Amino acid sequence: MEETYIDTLDPEKLLQCPYDKNHQIRACRFPYHLIKCRKNHPDIANKLATCPFNARHQVPRAEISHHISSCDDKSCIEQDVVSQTRNLGQEALAESTWQCPPCDEDWDKDLWEQTSTPFVWGEANYCGNNSPASNIVMEHKSNLASGMRIPKSLPYVLPWKNNGNAQ
Repeated sequence: MEETYIDTLDPEKLLQCPYDKNHQIRACRFPYHLIKCRKNHPDIANKLATCPFNARHQVPRAEISHHISSCDDKSCIEQDVVSQTRNLGQEALAESTWQCPPCDEDWDKDLWEQTSTPFVWGEANYCGNNSPASNIVMEHKSNLASGMRIPKSLPYVLPWKNNGNAQ
């Protein structure tokens, strides 16, 4: 039994293509070859069914029920399902003991404590009286080169937008 198991895992083992009997494909390339040959031989592909336990098993549609009942890979899948259901029961116990940590946040209170002073470009922003840093003045730091200043206001008509009037 162990010898056949090792033999099926050999990546250099040659397998016969179910679509073209002349194709001998290495086991490591077999899934890719099946996809390619399935597209090249749609008439044969319609007559074959894919095993639900191993996609490498292409069986005539008339024999698929017999193959499913006797497939070697079926036992591997069944063992995986059993082990997963056992693990799910253990994980459910671990999840039920978890408790949510207490939350110290109060978004409504934070909203009322914020200053309602609107942002104005170029103006100094003073912190509100409720803030612990009420004496700190936060000024805008300009990225302009020295000798340049921020305009106090924008002109009503921008010089580069002259509404189509030529100058």
